[in-house]
Amino acid sequence: MYLTGEKKQEMFAKHGKSAQDTGSAEGQIALFTFRINHLTEHLKQNKKDHSTRRALIKLVGKRRSLLDYLIKKDIERYRAIIKELKLRK
Repeated sequence: MYLTGEKKQEMFAKHGKSAQDTGSAEGQIALFTFRINHLTEHLKQNKKDHSTRRALIKLVGKRRSLLDYLIKKDIERYRAIIKELKLRK
């Protein structure tokens, strides 16, 4: 499997407050970004996989709503996560 429990804990420890803090917006955004990148690579090879395309679009929407939440709550946390994950060019 491409995403193991250890990999998730590592992401939450790096981007969230701790490895057990799976509810922080930064940790969830990092997890969604990892999954989005994985699905994007999959779709480059399998162009007709429409169920994966739908899942990718749903993930992008979830990440966008979390980013919108961070903009409203704390703009500095938003800027930090954007810079850390390199979501903007």
